Amino acid sequence: MSEVRLSVEPRTEFGKGAARRTRRAGKIPAVLYGHGSDPRHFALPAIEFARVVRENGSNAVITLDLEGTSELALTKTIVVHPLKNYIEHVDLLVVKRGEKVTVDIPVVVSGTPGPGGLVNQDVDTLQIEVEALHIPEQVEVSIEGAEVGTQILAGQIELPKGATLVTDPESLVVAVNEPQREEGGDEAEAGESEESAEAAE
Repeated sequence: MSEVRLSVEPRTEFGKGAARRTRRAGKIPAVLYGHGSDPRHFALPAIEFARVVRENGSNAVITLDLEGTSELALTKTIVVHPLKNYIEHVDLLVVKRGEKVTVDIPVVVSGTPGPGGLVNQDVDTLQIEVEALHIPEQVEVSIEGAEVGTQILAGQIELPKGATLVTDPESLVVAVNEPQREEGGDEAEAGESEESAEAAE
């Protein structure tokens, strides 16, 4: 994951009105906390931050340039407006180089299972502990040619070097099942035909 820098501005106004003004100015209200320091409120440049998340994922690590000082921060929470799809607010966590953090990373399933196999993904993310500057964007699980009955547990997924699994290793992530047939389909149709005939009489 590439390290990126963003210049941010301190925020002195708070509340919904102030947040709206910040967003109208092309910025995102944000809070930085952690390592025993008081929360710091500032505004992120909206377009640049959106690009960082697009290129580095939701666990982006950013060097914040704030009033002449630099701070390394992990993107912790991104609040998106449910209807208009713009970023409303961001929480960031202070991190130090070499420090390990706990993050959720997406699980991406690739490949095509064997004949007659239906893929069910039970878990979309895995929680791992990893060094802040080496957070993977995702982990990939291949089910190429997997037979019906194949189950892949969290503990069986290969993680990047230096990463430790926090999710229960027994958690079922992906299963290749036999497609379910609708039980009693023909009988139900026959029953409906008889009822229709009786109603017609």
